[in-house]
Amino acid sequence: MDTCKVMMSNRLSVLLGLMAAVLFFAPQGLTQQNGPLKPTPSSQRASGIGQKDQLAEEVVKVLRENPPLLLEAKSQIAAELNRRGFPVGEVELSDARVFTQIRTNPDLRDLVANSLQARGFLDADSFRQGTKEADAEEEEPRDAREEGAKGRDEADEKGRKGPGAKGTEKPRPPQGLMARPNPYKDVPALADLYRQFAVSTATPERFGAELFKQRTPGGTPTSVLEMPIGSDYVLGPGDGLVIEMRGAYSQRLMRTVDHEGRISIPETGNILVAGSTLALAQENVQRAARQQFRDVEVELSLNRLRRVRVYVVGDVERPGAYDVSSLSTVLSALLAAGGPTDLGSLRTVKHMRGGKLLRVVDLYGLMLQGHQGASEALHSGDTLLVPPTGPQVTLVGMVRRPAIYELRSEQKLRDVLALAGGVLVAGELSNIKVERVKAHQGREMLNLRLDPADPLGPSDGAGEFVVHDGDVVTIAPILPYSDKVVYLQGHVFRPGKYPFREGMTLLDVVPDFQQLLPEPADKAELIRLRPPDFRPSVLSVDVRAILEKREPPVKLEPFDTLRFAGRYENDAPTVSIFGEVLRPGEYPLSDRMTAADLVRMAGGFKRSAYLKSADLSSYLVDGEKVSLDHREVAIGEAVAGAEDTDVRLKAGDVLTIRQLGQWSEIGGSIDVRGAVLYPGRYGVQQGERLSAVLKRAGGFLDDAYPVGAVLERAQVREIATKSRDQLIQRLESQGADLSRDPAGAAGVAQQRQRLIERLKSTVPSGRLVIRIEPSISAWENTSADIEIRPGDSLYIPKKPNFVLVDGQVYSPSAITFTPGKNAGWYLKQAGGPTEFANRKDIFIVRANGSVIGRDSRSWWVGGVLSHRLNPGDTLVVPEKVVSGSLFWRDLAQSAQVVSAIAIAARVATSF
Repeated sequence: MDTCKVMMSNRLSVLLGLMAAVLFFAPQGLTQQNGPLKPTPSSQRASGIGQKDQLAEEVVKVLRENPPLLLEAKSQIAAELNRRGFPVGEVELSDARVFTQIRTNPDLRDLVANSLQARGFLDADSFRQGTKEADAEEEEPRDAREEGAKGRDEADEKGRKGPGAKGTEKPRPPQGLMARPNPYKDVPALADLYRQFAVSTATPERFGAELFKQRTPGGTPTSVLEMPIGSDYVLGPGDGLVIEMRGAYSQRLMRTVDHEGRISIPETGNILVAGSTLALAQENVQRAARQQFRDVEVELSLNRLRRVRVYVVGDVERPGAYDVSSLSTVLSALLAAGGPTDLGSLRTVKHMRGGKLLRVVDLYGLMLQGHQGASEALHSGDTLLVPPTGPQVTLVGMVRRPAIYELRSEQKLRDVLALAGGVLVAGELSNIKVERVKAHQGREMLNLRLDPADPLGPSDGAGEFVVHDGDVVTIAPILPYSDKVVYLQGHVFRPGKYPFREGMTLLDVVPDFQQLLPEPADKAELIRLRPPDFRPSVLSVDVRAILEKREPPVKLEPFDTLRFAGRYENDAPTVSIFGEVLRPGEYPLSDRMTAADLVRMAGGFKRSAYLKSADLSSYLVDGEKVSLDHREVAIGEAVAGAEDTDVRLKAGDVLTIRQLGQWSEIGGSIDVRGAVLYPGRYGVQQGERLSAVLKRAGGFLDDAYPVGAVLERAQVREIATKSRDQLIQRLESQGADLSRDPAGAAGVAQQRQRLIERLKSTVPSGRLVIRIEPSISAWENTSADIEIRPGDSLYIPKKPNFVLVDGQVYSPSAITFTPGKNAGWYLKQAGGPTEFANRKDIFIVRANGSVIGRDSRSWWVGGVLSHRLNPGDTLVVPEKVVSGSLFWRDLAQSAQVVSAIAIAARVATSF
């Protein structure tokens, strides 16, 4: 029997550990049903997580913006973690750790969010939206597969939320200290004083109710076969056995104990095992087997436990008969039945067998001391009766476990406080409030006082105070501040609280400049709270004079706040430097600062700096207006230390270091490619012309075609790109309504889309039209000899032997050049215009990039088709514009011209 007790104790320890893990560390993304834990649908989980993350980020944002609230949040989180058994102090909670807890722990997030929402720092709608999704995820889904299971789930949901609860349970208001809105949020003394004790108006939960809120199917946290079953287990009808025979005869049998308590073994017969332990049954089977088989070894094990029927009645969520395993305990059966209702007792669960009371189980003993009165196995036919709850006392405020406690043998206040884990160190013992219900008469309020040295002891009778059913005991916190403290803030090395003593002065907390950060302001603020109502007033303190012993130190009083500032924090004087220095920008103005000092502070000159003079702009204030004064400073000589060259600066001065003339031209070059003797990149200077660069490149090769030279410039490319983008934008902004004929609207839309796609695929070249000849001297220093710029690109193609015909012709292609032939002849060689061709607007793109169109005709040449074409020219037959407005036709023609010119430039660079 001792072995049996030890093994049952081990099983109970495993059971309690698993239950604790389920209660305190349940996954957020899982729901619980009458079956294994299942994932929540992804859409619902994603929605819930999104709302909770948003609420957490709002809470973190409020705490970052309000340091006093962050300190209070640390206190709340530390208290909650200590209540759960994690010894954490406020000092150990860094800001980052607090924010992590809020983002990852829903309970702590809601705790802080409750506090912020109650004080108006958090929007109520955001709070409700964030917590609604969290509660929805925790709500247990109903099993719709069978009506009985559905009814049990609905009853469990009702019991879980309490009587009269509808829908999702709303979060309870915070209980304990909470900060009130403070008009002086940056004064730490007032942040401590503006705290108020708030008791939740919602009814606390019953102690122990959480034990039954989450459960696994069948009432057991895990399968009993996953726990070790000892050899002292007593067999009975329905148990499944595995019989292993080894030795002279080997066989593996699976047998179930029949209703007569026997099992059947071949060659051996029926063996009675019911009522025997597992070890004794193994000996009996082995003895019987050895009568038939010599030297056989038998091993007996369980593969299925028998089911016993027990009855759970009284004030439970789902009263009725339950088939549970033979190892199930009173707690297992209560879990299967959903636990006691809000009116059911947790202290006097009656275990009946054969109509007699076997024992009274107190679940508080299990939850508080780990007593195993609820761990004895049940027998078939046992009855568990949960009677109505006994007397109850509510403990709120500064106790370790605020809750509603059911009384059994407890009669004194100290006994009830012991159930709650005792009073927290921050609890006020000199003024305990008890709200009592006088039976059938009314209510009354009582005040008690406990001994701080022994709060659970009988000092002056308060600990021996007899509690009654319905009492509500409130233990308020002690005052949240110390009246013997001063505060340091701002530009100091050790900000925070300091203990106060009579006769204390500023030199006691800041004895020298070493206690301050570098360059403190000469004056500091002394914020004093004047009794009796602590109204703040601000005094100015000359810190420099006191630390230099030129003035007597200021005497301090309780709650004083000394706020120090840096020299450059409060409307600090600054000067600026721009231009050719390494670190241009704004700098603080130091004493006797000069222009040379400012240059050195900015990192010194760049190589491009003009050192002969710099521009200094000073702002003069005459009391009514501000005027600007300019002067020249010999900045190079001033930095070199020459006498009478440096200038002392004033607040607001702006020093500009100029750049050397034409510095931006240094390193400028032009890329010369194609049919020249020495292609490559050549440096250029301002004013240099195209002919000079070509001479430096060795001139043209014999097969060069200067007429088709392509000179590209970045600035022209930017203009062309901008024009193309504007044209695309204008085309995209026009719809099918451009056509006046509704029947042609579809055609206009299709043509518009084709033009847009063609323009988007066109890369503007940035080509300049130049007219040069093979003989450089023939056009040198003429208008054709243009000035080049850094970044230009020149390509001299080889002489082509074709003319390109493109657009709406039957055979767009490159046609071999034939001297003396005009455009009309080449058009015929390409098959002539198609039916979609716009014959009136045919144009020519010359090899040099110039365009000849309809308006370019002359009386001695005629139309476009009469022009003679040269090698490299392009003849373009545009597409006929679908009927539409004049604006649309012009727009479409422009788009075709832009596209054709870009194509011609691309072809020219491929000669």
